Amino acid sequence: MNKEILLSELQFKASKSSGPGGQHVNKVASKIELYFDLDNSEGLSDEEKNLTRIKLNNKISKTGILILYSQDSRSQHKNKETVIKSFFKLLTNSLIRPKQRKATKPTRSSLLKKAKNKQNHSLKKQLRRKPNVD
Repeated sequence: MNKEILLSELQFKASKSSGPGGQHVNKVASKIELYFDLDNSEGLSDEEKNLTRIKLNNKISKTGILILYSQDSRSQHKNKETVIKSFFKLLTNSLIRPKQRKATKPTRSSLLKKAKNKQNHSLKKQLRRKPNVD
């Protein structure tokens, strides 16, 4: 992952925000939308693209464009910084591979403990039954 190349590939669009700002919000385009074309990116390898596509499937459009936005602040510059930070955080989290689970056998003591608990539970249920009168 090359951050400089990725930064140059980002596209931004400013629009009117529904966030804080009062009447100011009606005049200024402070909401920032970030567009990142995942398929045509040169900052990511093919393997990284596939991992990102799998993990961020719900944030990527059908055309392969990752869309993020920020409208938390009244300032367009702060929103731009925020959306860039969240983009890199999202990207680094999506590139983390989960650890492979190693199958293990249950220990002898845990098997004995399980059998003992089952026996006790069964006995408890048997004692709740009505006595057999014959």
